[in-house]
Amino acid sequence: MTARRLWLARHAQPLVAAGTCYGALDVPADPAATADSAQRLAQALPQDLWVRHSPLQRCEQLAQSLQALRPTLASEPDARLVEMDFGTWEGQAWDAIARADIDAWTARFADHRPGGGDSLAAMLRRVQAAWHDARQQAARRQCDVLWISHAGVARCVQWLLGAPGRQGALPWADQWPLTAPEPGHWACYRLD
Repeated sequence: MTARRLWLARHAQPLVAAGTCYGALDVPADPAATADSAQRLAQALPQDLWVRHSPLQRCEQLAQSLQALRPTLASEPDARLVEMDFGTWEGQAWDAIARADIDAWTARFADHRPGGGDSLAAMLRRVQAAWHDARQQAARRQCDVLWISHAGVARCVQWLLGAPGRQGALPWADQWPLTAPEPGHWACYRLD
């Protein structure tokens, strides 16, 4: 039996000023970078896929561009694949957010709600639920899965895959994965 994979593609470069806090902020991606990413992704992906995308427009743009190149890759939005919501921090320059607020977040990294938005624990739960569904769909349909999503979702997947030795312990800031696919790129993870 062939091992099934999760292809996790990150949206292309968003059209937002450098140094801006954006998570759930619904900003568009660069159209040319989106087209380039879709072209490369269309060539790399296997034929049969179950496809879901974050409903934020930067991900929807990539899903639509990919489907224009590969019509069989119809995607549906999945709210569980949205980036972390930073609440009142959204759209602010990171250096304009009070240092004490950032320190409070890193001190209670898993359960603090930065800017009143999502806690990391809540985000991990929703990504874990999406992961569970992806594994079921891959097994039932005998195909790989594609998520078009965000860096935070990719980090959640990395954390969840590394979690067995942690026995459910929630991450602290110094344990959180720092790497994620660059905008317009992707990573693959085994689903079984």
